[in-house]
Amino acid sequence: MHCIENEFLSISAREYGAELTSIFHKQSRTEHLWKADPAFWGWYAPVLFPIVGRCLNDEILIDGKSYHMQKHGFGRKSQFKLLELSDHKMIFSLVYSDDTLAIYPYRFELLIGYRLLGNQLKCTYEVINREDKHIYFSLGSHPAFAIPFADGEEQYKDYYLEFDKEESLVRHYINEEGFFDGRTEQVSSDSRVLNLHQGMFDKDAYIFKNLQSNRVKLKSQKNDKFVSVQFEGYEYLGLWAKTGASYVCIEPWIGCADTAGKQTTFAEKEGCVRLGAREEFSRSILIEIGKGL
Repeated sequence: MHCIENEFLSISAREYGAELTSIFHKQSRTEHLWKADPAFWGWYAPVLFPIVGRCLNDEILIDGKSYHMQKHGFGRKSQFKLLELSDHKMIFSLVYSDDTLAIYPYRFELLIGYRLLGNQLKCTYEVINREDKHIYFSLGSHPAFAIPFADGEEQYKDYYLEFDKEESLVRHYINEEGFFDGRTEQVSSDSRVLNLHQGMFDKDAYIFKNLQSNRVKLKSQKNDKFVSVQFEGYEYLGLWAKTGASYVCIEPWIGCADTAGKQTTFAEKEGCVRLGAREEFSRSILIEIGKGL
């Protein structure tokens, strides 16, 4: 486990998956990441690469050949190498290997960096193409934030998500196998607020496409603390939790699950990034822990 800290935050991450394991707010003595209880869901904040969601038949089709690809890809279950560690910054690297080439036939490097900026944590994901040809991939962030923020009288239903712009939120359903099936539902109209409640994820994730907002705050009706997730350049946002568990995942994605019955090549997969020879691709999210009205 590796740690960075400043006067506001203490952050921990592990080399397995380059996954965050703690976002601790010092002034309020509050742990804001889910505790990864295996009775519900044994992850803290996995990074999804080179796919998001599930592919039909758990395979990707590249240049006429089929490759097995597990849900959310192999990045979250890979052993990264720590490249850099300072008081306020750490960077992890995953480089292609014979094992990755057997299931994802591209030479790449994935860099995951965490940097403290006051009461904010900047999470950066960089894909470097080591090929002399273009490659394809998807990428997603999957942090689980603990609810409630502290022990006391608060309950899950006291919390809500506040978007930075008014949204007419249309949920795109996935079926029991994890694929889009064409069902949609409008869950809000010209509103900035989506209330949380136990049982809301009984039918799996809320998945939104092409939001106007690029920032979402997790807030309580009973205190003025918040957790903010700011994201730019992401086409999809997922919200999810295991039923009965005390967290919510706020997940900016580049890419998404397949659609049931619609087999495509990896190059044609919805949301896939095409990265040119020897080029680099970078996206970030900014997590802020704060207080306000």
